[in-house]
Amino acid sequence: MKVFSSTTKKIFLASWVSLNQEEIHEADVTQLHHSHSYSNFDVFKPLRRWLDSIQLSDRQLAHRLCKLIPAQCPFERDVIVFGKKLFHIPPMCKLNPLYEELVSLRFRAMCYLADECGEDIGQYC
Repeated sequence: MKVFSSTTKKIFLASWVSLNQEEIHEADVTQLHHSHSYSNFDVFKPLRRWLDSIQLSDRQLAHRLCKLIPAQCPFERDVIVFGKKLFHIPPMCKLNPLYEELVSLRFRAMCYLADECGEDIGQYC
């Protein structure tokens, strides 16, 4: 059995699906790109709101945030022994429930430094 022959049929059929506007009901259509849906009871919601509401107006605070919040996951790495890769540790930062808010805060701090303060942010990239 060839993998190519069985998978191309599925891809071909999936790419030629068309929907008539009359047949589409908002309740029946599921979105392809889901926003992060949290359960009805979210323990971290106050922290999320607080992190999103932080307005940066201090240059030193923006520098501290850019230094404290890493640009890449510090836990992701390859374990290499005697020149051979044994295994790969995947990034685990996305398991953090406040990951998106922290990355957004770091981005806002970098934008503040670049736009408002006119500083070079190349050291944080």
